[in-house]
Amino acid sequence: MKNYPKNNYSDRNSNKYKKNSDYKKFSKSENASGKNISSKNNSFKKKQSNYKDESKYIKSKDKKDNYSSYSKRDALKNSNNDFSSKITSNNFQKNTNKNNFDDWIWGKHSVYAALTSERAINRIWCTSEIFSSEKFYLVLKELKLKGVLVEEVSWNRLSQLTFGGTHQGIAMQLASSKTITLNKLIDLSKTNTTNPIILALDGITDPHNLGAIIRSAEAFGCKGILLPQRRSAGLTGTVAKVAAGALEHIPVSRVVNLNRALEELKQNGFFIIGLSGDGKLPISNFNEKLPIVLIIGAEDKGISLITQKKCDYLLRIPLRGKTSSLNASVAAAISIFHFTSNEIAL
Repeated sequence: MKNYPKNNYSDRNSNKYKKNSDYKKFSKSENASGKNISSKNNSFKKKQSNYKDESKYIKSKDKKDNYSSYSKRDALKNSNNDFSSKITSNNFQKNTNKNNFDDWIWGKHSVYAALTSERAINRIWCTSEIFSSEKFYLVLKELKLKGVLVEEVSWNRLSQLTFGGTHQGIAMQLASSKTITLNKLIDLSKTNTTNPIILALDGITDPHNLGAIIRSAEAFGCKGILLPQRRSAGLTGTVAKVAAGALEHIPVSRVVNLNRALEELKQNGFFIIGLSGDGKLPISNFNEKLPIVLIIGAEDKGISLITQKKCDYLLRIPLRGKTSSLNASVAAAISIFHFTSNEIAL
């Protein structure tokens, strides 16, 4: 058995101890570094949680902001809706106040009583069932032949016109003055003058223009007004107000077909003169003393082409300025004054 020196053994043990101590030191350092890593991880996790909390806060804030913006938008929308509803209600009140329905009648019994009392009528609206009924057919057909505009409309349209009134399928608007037949107008125009002037209106749909034209025609001595049944304003309260009383002193005839009426006037010795911006002859160069039917057209469209073909002369009012046209009522006043100037004491 070998005897090992003690020193070697002790050295071996000491080395072993050293190794153990070194291992413990290493394990401690490793644990320490592990603790540091774990603490870093914990701090990183805390930062992540803080970032998540911040993102949650930002998202919640954005949601709140969006919610507040949506709520503001909804509130603005609601306020706009309330404002628009107020506007529509105000417009409805204005329209009802503007119309007033003083010259309107609706309902079967009320309308029929007005029709049989020979009151001046401007226009009638009725359903097809009422028009073809035994009670109304003959009366409405006779009025239509006299020049009263009878229009067949739907039930819903009547409800709109009467603002939901109980119309029972028929409504009418009274006229401010009675109209006469064309033959009666021709007879009246030839009394006390050899060169009468009758004013025919083609497409004058504005009641203010019509009222102003009637006022000028009566003031300058015209013998009558000729209105077509369609494409023309009726003798409403607005027309009577603008005419300032002239409607009570000048006869008005409302015809179904204007061109047919012009042919009849030609047969009775009248010359048809149209006022047009395209006329070749200035009105100042026309000085013939004749029975005249003077036609005034609408401002935008003028006299229709079919009606122009019925004219014996097309005259124009010379304009020196840059303005290319005149208001229909102004043009009517100038032309009527020119034709009647020799008979008016200036």
